[in-house]
Order: sequence, then C-alpha cells, then structure tokens
Amino acid sequence: MDQKGNTFLNKAIKIIMEERNGNVPLIEFKNPKELETILDLDFSSGVDDNELERCVRKVVKYSVKTNKASFRNQLYGGTDPYGLSGAWISEAFNTSQYTFEVAPAFTLVELKMLNHILRLFGIPNGDGIFSPGGSISIMYALVAARYKAFPQVKSKGVRDLPELVIFTSEDSHYSLMKGAHWLGFGTDNVKRIATNEIGQMRLDNLEAAILREKELGKQPIIVNTTAGTTVLGAIDNLESVAEICERHGIWMHVDACWGGSLMLSPKYRNGLKGIERANSISWNPHKMVGAPLQCSVFLIREKGLLHAANCASAQYLFQQDKFYDVSYDTGDKSVQCGRKIDAFKLWMIWKARGDSGLGLLADHAMEMAEYCAEAEDTEWWELMHKITKKIKELAMVSSRLMVSYTPLRQHKNFFRLPFTFHPMLEKADVLDMLQSIEDCGEQITLAML
Repeated sequence: MDQKGNTFLNKAIKIIMEERNGNVPLIEFKNPKELETILDLDFSSGVDDNELERCVRKVVKYSVKTNKASFRNQLYGGTDPYGLSGAWISEAFNTSQYTFEVAPAFTLVELKMLNHILRLFGIPNGDGIFSPGGSISIMYALVAARYKAFPQVKSKGVRDLPELVIFTSEDSHYSLMKGAHWLGFGTDNVKRIATNEIGQMRLDNLEAAILREKELGKQPIIVNTTAGTTVLGAIDNLESVAEICERHGIWMHVDACWGGSLMLSPKYRNGLKGIERANSISWNPHKMVGAPLQCSVFLIREKGLLHAANCASAQYLFQQDKFYDVSYDTGDKSVQCGRKIDAFKLWMIWKARGDSGLGLLADHAMEMAEYCAEAEDTEWWELMHKITKKIKELAMVSSRLMVSYTPLRQHKNFFRLPFTFHPMLEKADVLDMLQSIEDCGEQITLAML
C-alpha cells in the first residue's frame, strides 16, 4: 500500500472508464443478503493496491450504471462528461465554499453562475445559493418567507407568531411536509390543494383555502407551486398563482427542481411563464441537465434577505476587518458551514456547451419524451396497469431496463419514464425501452402474479 495513496488514482480512473463502457450491463441485481456475501466490505485491516482494486471492481460491478439509456428509474440519469470532470477537479482540491480566502476562484465561479441563472429565470437583481438538494431549497424558501413576514422569529422563535399556513399541490414533493415538521410549522398546517386532470393545482381551491384559513385566524405564509411534478411532470399555472399570491400578500415559491431545465430551451421555456414573478425558485441541474449529484440552486428575488435570514456572523470565519472585500465571503447566507463547490460542476458544463448547446440538449430531451408519449396508446397502458410491478422486476433482473412505477389517485400502478439530457437518446432507444416492457409483460403468467 502506498502510504500517500496517490498510486491508486490512475487505477480508479481506469475502473470508471471501463465500467462506463456500452457493453457493461445496467445492473447485475442481487438481493441484499446475497450481495453482502459477494462483496468484501470488511475494512478493519489494510490491503495493498491490487487487493483494493479487486474489491472496488466488485463494488462497481454490482452498482447501477446510471449512465445507460435503459436507466429510467429516477429523475436523474447519466452525468454530462464535462460535469463529471468538474466533479473530479472540485473534489481533488477539497475546499469549502464559505469564504473567498479558501475558495477564491470557486467563489467567483459560484457568483458568476448564480448571476447567469438569475437572469435566465427573470430575476436579475436577486440572490441565490447552491444548496445540498431540492429538499433543503424548500426549507430555504420556508425560512425566507417566514423571516420576511416576521423578522422577529430569528431572535424570539415561533412562540409569539400566529399559526402559519402553507399551501401546496397534492402532487407536490414530499419534502415540503418534512420541512414543515423540521421548521416548526407542523404538518397539519400544510394545506394540500387538489389538482385538475393534468396535475395542476386548482386555482379555485387554492383561493378558497386561503380565505378559509384567514377566517380561522391563521396566517397564510407561502404558496409552494411546482414546475414539473415528480410523477406527471405537471407545471402549475404560475401566472395565475402569482396573481393570487400578490392579491393576498403571500410568498410564492416555485419548486422547479425538475422542470426548471426548460428555461434552457427557447422553444419550451414558455411553459414556465410566470416563474419570473416568484419570490423564490429552486432548480436541480443534477436532474435533467446531468450535472453530477449534487448540484442544486436556490434563487430569491429580494437581495440581502437570504443573508439576513440565515447569518450568524461567526467571528472565526467572517471577520469584517479582512484585507480583502468581505462581501465575497458568501457562506453566512447559507444554513451550512462547510459547503461543497457544486457550482464548478455546472460551470464546466455551461462553459463547454454554452447557452445554445444546453438549449439543444433540452429540446432533444423533450422531443424524445414526446416521441415516447406518441408510441403509447390506451390499450398499451391498460395492460401495464395490471402487471406493472412484475414487469419492473423482470426487466431489472434481466438488466434490460430500470424504470420506476407508481399509483396516482384513480390510476393503478403505471410506469414513469423521465427523460434527461444524458445520455442523449435516439428514437431507437425509446423503442427498445417500450419493447423491453412489452417483452417482459408477455413472460408473465397468472401464477406469477
């Protein structure tokens, strides 16, 4: 074993490149107990590089290859190669994104990236921060909305506040419920608004719910809209919700973690019309865009509010008498202390591809999704409702396809096929996915159900 460990780096890169080869299967599935016996996971004693390589290769062999076209299981997929390079570089330098002094170039990268994204989403004078994920971004929005309405909450706590109410679509992400619990709103104060037939929050129900809570003496604090729901990919009517929020003086957040990537496409961005009227927005480039996990952005319209709501002024980090402009020490507006330099991964992608290159990838992903929708008729879906769970099992065990399924209200289980920028799919890939589902379905007998 090399005491410094440097000799293993080249081996690791070789393993990664080999396992990203097109001939490697999507997954070699083993049940947990069986896999535990296969993998040599004990680490109580050191091993040489050759033995370590053997162990690592085994771990990678039995891992899911998310870079393959047949991985449709989650809202993320393969990584953009430029983003992957950015991840390797940022990890190698192992610094934190809280002060300019320890991350000078990376701080400027994050600020440049945020300013570009703010302009893209139509709030050029706003602020933002890279967060650990969409769930944390939701919490940023809850904290900002509450602080804006009741700034005394920071020092006095929630005991003197009225009962605060949150409104969200019944199809919105579950992290809002967790945020309501963690931040003391209480899950009973999350009012879930019914959706229409295409998954959008019903505007009449939203306004009625706001008026009802006001009559009960409660304080509506935030409406969480969704641009790209997890299951249906629905986008709420952002323009109309903005009008309701402005009329009632309520903070509007747009959870655009999934659908926000449409802003990259001149052709499809009109689907997010009204997002520029939001008080805050969350977007996850690690989903559709293919930035390596994690890469998430929280945007806020009012400059300075993010810092005011979250700062704690730690004297050992954020001294005000430093020898450089301390406004570049951005860490105090974060809920974290140590913070990964996630912006660099996205910067690498954007620097290589530019606005137009990312727009082309967005257009292509949407075109493949539309092609898939056209290929699925009513008879096909009726069949899928009956045997979805078993098809998933057969497709996954045979390494042909990894796809998620879910029930939703009146619908029985159905497949959810998200489309991402990477890997770039062709129509043949889409047909292969559907063929895999059909072939596995034909193998199923009544005795198997």
